[in-house]
Amino acid sequence: MYTLFIGNKNFSSWSLRPWLLMTQLGIAFNEQIVPFEGDDNWQRFRQFAPNGRVPCLQDGNTTVWDSLAIAEYLAETHPRVWPADRGARTWARCAAAEMHSGFSALRGQCPMHVGFRIKMADIDSALQRDIKRVDELWCDGLQKFGGAFLAGNQFSAVDAFFAPVAFRYQTYGLPFSDTARDYAQRLLKLPAMQQWTSAALQETWRDPSHDREALRAGELLQDLRA
Repeated sequence: MYTLFIGNKNFSSWSLRPWLLMTQLGIAFNEQIVPFEGDDNWQRFRQFAPNGRVPCLQDGNTTVWDSLAIAEYLAETHPRVWPADRGARTWARCAAAEMHSGFSALRGQCPMHVGFRIKMADIDSALQRDIKRVDELWCDGLQKFGGAFLAGNQFSAVDAFFAPVAFRYQTYGLPFSDTARDYAQRLLKLPAMQQWTSAALQETWRDPSHDREALRAGELLQDLRA
């Protein structure tokens, strides 16, 4: 059976992607949470991941690091990871790759924090551009393929890659269009997303550096963590 190493569910957007993909598609795995401890976790994470980061997937003697590499590795034996239709699959891969490598303002200014609800102090031009591009991608996929998910009626890896943005929408109240808001809400209501949320809010680990990063965005309205 696969073993998936992840970080804290409250903070780790990169961990969420393969976890959600595997959980939503019913791909069995053992979960290993290795919590963040301070600013430098590299040496601790190097015990299981060559790059010293989470997530990391182990399959027997095979180690797969990086969330996109994990998705592609799983797709070799689990065809539902990507859409069956070639056009939808191509679009989904492009959108997931763009999310994987881009949106630096959104990542930096609105880090994932499942437990906080924050009133944004300001949205600068770089962040606004990222929000508009996410909105554009979501609306494009939903319109082009006519489904409840980005590449059709079936959940796939591209939805998993944008799931952390749904949490950011919830935490910071990001200004999306009606279509994009509806999609974010659908993601948040998925049973696997609800499971992740519940576990994140019950975590007793605290990492002041992650909290400070989130609070730079604005005023704390609620802290829903246990």
